[in-house]
Amino acid sequence: MKRRTLLQGLAVLPVLSLIPACSRSQVVGEAINPIVRLDKPHKEWRELVSRRAYEILFEEDTERPESSNLVYEDRQGTFLCAACYLPLFESEHKYESWTGWPSFTQPIPGHLATKLDFKMIWPRTEYHCVRCGGHQGHLFSDGPEPRRERWCNNGIALRFVPEEEELPELRG
Repeated sequence: MKRRTLLQGLAVLPVLSLIPACSRSQVVGEAINPIVRLDKPHKEWRELVSRRAYEILFEEDTERPESSNLVYEDRQGTFLCAACYLPLFESEHKYESWTGWPSFTQPIPGHLATKLDFKMIWPRTEYHCVRCGGHQGHLFSDGPEPRRERWCNNGIALRFVPEEEELPELRG
């Protein structure tokens, strides 16, 4: 990274921190049925998911590209939050982005919330499951037409249920 780019990014941080919307989470779309937010302590989720899934979902880590089999999943079905099993994406909206992570053009309305993330200095849009708060990935504006959205998800943060199987009950 060039020094100038780094300094420009750092100069923006104090200004952005003054904008209240930067720190607030915004739900994407409106759910058909209202989603009840779980206020379970993170240590309780640790007992329900693998160590690596916990790091991604509740410590906002990122998996290595190409590390999840869900990158190549092309069957019809539903992608759920790996922690609470809330459906997040339908397979009809999955596409190959060549990034190494499962990517989608849109989520199930009302099931994800976005907020700005400054971990890479330059602001990005991060998204979480609205039910358990589990970190899923980042939203980018370089997806296919017409929406131009790429919902870039950590595969470990998802569970895939093929169309012929029944969805599990919500957990948590």
